[in-house]
Amino acid sequence: MSQQDYYQILGIDRNADAKKIKDAYRELAFKYHPDRNEKDPSSAEMMKKINEAYAVLSNAEKRRDYDTLRHQYGENAYGRFRSTYTEQDIFKGSDIQHIFEEMARSFGLRGVDSIFSDFYGPGYRQFTVKDQGLTGRGFLYRGRFGKRHGKPMAGGVPPRLGRFASYLFQKATGVGLPQTGDPIYDTIHMAPEFAKSGGPFPYFHRQRSKKLVVTIPAGTRDGQQIRLARMGVEGKHGGEDGDLYLKVKFKKPLLEKAKDFIVSTFRR
Repeated sequence: MSQQDYYQILGIDRNADAKKIKDAYRELAFKYHPDRNEKDPSSAEMMKKINEAYAVLSNAEKRRDYDTLRHQYGENAYGRFRSTYTEQDIFKGSDIQHIFEEMARSFGLRGVDSIFSDFYGPGYRQFTVKDQGLTGRGFLYRGRFGKRHGKPMAGGVPPRLGRFASYLFQKATGVGLPQTGDPIYDTIHMAPEFAKSGGPFPYFHRQRSKKLVVTIPAGTRDGQQIRLARMGVEGKHGGEDGDLYLKVKFKKPLLEKAKDFIVSTFRR
C-alpha cells in the first residue's frame, strides 16, 4: 500500500484547527472538482485523496487515532491506519456531501442533485456506467445550476434513482452517499398472559450475533409489531442503520394445539 500523509495532502500542519482543515479542503475540492478538470484524469484520483484526508482529520476521534499512529510508525502510519479503518468507517459521519452542495449552490458546480436527474430534460447528458458486470444509465448536468424542468432544485438524491444514483455518484467523485440500511423482520413467540402484563423479553439477534432484552408493552396483541430503531441492517457511508421489526405471535396451550391437530387430520 503506497504511503501518504493526510496533513500533506491538505497542505496543513499537524496543529491546524477544525476551521483551517475545512477551509483547506474547500479550496482543494474546488480546485480538483471534476467539472473544472474534465481533461485531466489525474484530478479524480487527487479528489479521492483529498476527500479521505478531510474525512479523517475533520473527525476528532479518527484524527487522534491517526496522530497516534504517526507518532509510533512515522511514514508508515497511513498503511497502519487503513488496515484498521475501512473506507466505510472513514466516511461515516462526514459532512463532505454538504460541502459539495455548498459548491453547487455557490459556483454552479455539480452537487448531488445536479449530477443526476430522474427524468430526461434540458441540461442533462446521458451516459453509461459499466463496472463489474453492472450496466446503468444516468444523466449529468451540463447547464447552469439552479432549476430542473422549471422547478427549483431540492436537497437529496432524486427518489426515482435511489441507491443506483448513490452508486453512480460514488463512481464519479469517489465519495459514497449515505444509504439507510434495510429493515429486518422477525417473529417472537410468547404466552398471551405475558403479553397482557408486558415486561422484559429476551431476544437473540441472529444477524448481529447479539443478545437483546426487548421491553414488551402491556396489552400487546397477537400479530402486533414491535419496532427496534437502528437494529436492522447497517447503513453505508454514514447512513443510518435500518430498523428491526418483531412480530408478536401468541403461543397456543398444549390442549388447543392438540385440538387443532385433530381437526386438521380429520379434514383431510
